[in-house]
Amino acid sequence: MQPTDRPEDVLPQSELTRLGSLYSWQSILFIALTLLGLGAGIYYIFGFTWNGERLLEGEYYWIFIGLFAAASFIAMPARRKTKHVAFYDLVLAAISLAIGVYFSLNARDMVIVGWTDVPVGVVVWLLMLELSRRSGGVPFFLVVLLLGLYPVVAHLLPGLLEGMNYDFAQTIEAHVFRSEGMMGITTKIVAEIILGFLVFAGVLIATGAGNFFIDLANSGFGRFRGGPAKVSVVASAFFGSLSGSVFSNIAGTGSITIRTMKKIGYPPHYAGAIEACASTGGVIMPPVMGAIAFVMAVTIGVEYRVVLLAAILPSLLYYLGLLLQVDAYAARAGLKGMAPEDTPRFKDVIGRGWPYLIVLIFLTWGLLYMRWEFYAPWYASALMIGLSFLRRDTWLTPRKLLETVREIGVLVAQTAAIILPVAFVVSGLTITGVSGSVTSGLVNLGGGNLYLVILFGILACFVMGMAGLAIVAYIFLAVTMAPAIITLGNLNEVAVHLFIVYYAMLSVLTPPVATAAFLAATLAGAPPMKTAVTAMRLGVVIFFIPLFFLFQPSLVLQGDLTPLVYILPSLVVGIAMIAGGLEGYLLGVGRVNGWLRPALVVAGFILGFPGLLMTLIGIPLAVITIALVWMDNRKARTVPA
Repeated sequence: MQPTDRPEDVLPQSELTRLGSLYSWQSILFIALTLLGLGAGIYYIFGFTWNGERLLEGEYYWIFIGLFAAASFIAMPARRKTKHVAFYDLVLAAISLAIGVYFSLNARDMVIVGWTDVPVGVVVWLLMLELSRRSGGVPFFLVVLLLGLYPVVAHLLPGLLEGMNYDFAQTIEAHVFRSEGMMGITTKIVAEIILGFLVFAGVLIATGAGNFFIDLANSGFGRFRGGPAKVSVVASAFFGSLSGSVFSNIAGTGSITIRTMKKIGYPPHYAGAIEACASTGGVIMPPVMGAIAFVMAVTIGVEYRVVLLAAILPSLLYYLGLLLQVDAYAARAGLKGMAPEDTPRFKDVIGRGWPYLIVLIFLTWGLLYMRWEFYAPWYASALMIGLSFLRRDTWLTPRKLLETVREIGVLVAQTAAIILPVAFVVSGLTITGVSGSVTSGLVNLGGGNLYLVILFGILACFVMGMAGLAIVAYIFLAVTMAPAIITLGNLNEVAVHLFIVYYAMLSVLTPPVATAAFLAATLAGAPPMKTAVTAMRLGVVIFFIPLFFLFQPSLVLQGDLTPLVYILPSLVVGIAMIAGGLEGYLLGVGRVNGWLRPALVVAGFILGFPGLLMTLIGIPLAVITIALVWMDNRKARTVPA
């Protein structure tokens, strides 16, 4: 893949739309579908009634599926280079909507009488398969297809893959009409739990939050050495935590930050790698995070705030490592910050952007203190719309309001297109009973050794993640590997599931796929593979921090928090040493040369490892290594030129 000037050439299809101008017929149709879908969501989620009756779950789910499946067929092309809405797209959209309305109108009878319509269910299955192909590409399509058909052949497979037998009609019935499939967790996630967060993200983006966060990061970090790189890290952390999408984060902030990084002297591949790492971290950065966090909350049956709190320290440590590395590179390369006249004043930025901070504080308060769960983003969206009228340039005029609805529709349609087909994967694993056999098989394959089971799980995460299947990988491993790890090691459930979440998403930075790094490389005009390798180095913390909190749950604020007293300081210093060794400059000490670089990385890793014994061993190693670096720098300064 060679760099081009068009990021759409490498963006996943789920990130592409061909809606045209705001007032084009396809855009108006898309906005109408979105408004109907959001209206139905508000009506159901907030419990409104008509003639004293609420919508049943099935009634709402089917109308949601019909509306947003139709919207997805309009927004996402069958082929990447198709720039217009073809006749067959309209046909598929019409069929999706008709089926959704049909089943919604008959949902009460379906519950009371228990009837299903398998032929129409087959059509739904085919429509979802096509959506999986458009949203996630052929690899995602194949996973959904093969695991969806797994119940048909499960009885023929050997060993731990053997499962209960279902014929094709029974399989379709389970996939489409039962709670194990589309009437269960996957539709609930997108139609109830994260719908409000997608609305919130769309409202923030439409009211200019992206530019505010870039200006805020510029005012705080722009003037320091390597300032634009630090701005990229901070701005992408904010933006990514709101959008929940790695790719829209790169496209939204990277188009600005990569250019400024290159301008002050960062090589193109390095600038692209920084943006890729910063945008990837946004998906695990509270308060909103990505859809996979909500899947985790529902899967293990905890409040979302538990996941939010658990993610705080690991995400902060990840961004600390990234900031330290970009600072070390800037120090070693002698890169300056932005000129004072180009740096916005913090006071001015806050003066015009304080409503965004108020809304974020309100959202966090609603999630943590009020425990509003999926109601919180709806309230925050309403507050943001109200506050937008305090400044003339953020008013939601009729045109801006339509743009906001379209932006929200794109976010919801893309998310629905990637999550709804996952129902077939969940159903296939559940109805066959294979999850239990795979769990026991993993334990046997690892010989009862916890570390081997974890290694197999990491490999499975990476392989499935390579196809862009982070959510699928998480769901599969949550019901297969997680019980094995928890049973073998008596480990914390939240820590185990968050561990799987982290490793499931690592492939966006890791060759040979590295979709995030390749997109950033395109924007930077850099070699994709070189950018991906650099991104792996810059994002090193995300590769080992899941192992750390797996064995020390205090890092995810679970269990006894007393160990944090010594773990956090040693981990912070350890990460600083690792960053210094990888980049050749240790903060506060100076350049790191030759063999001292790997020595500093090893000593930093030992010091940061979350165990009292390792910390006690790491302290003298760290002192000795840092002293050697200091002496090497002192010697270099005393040698005459």
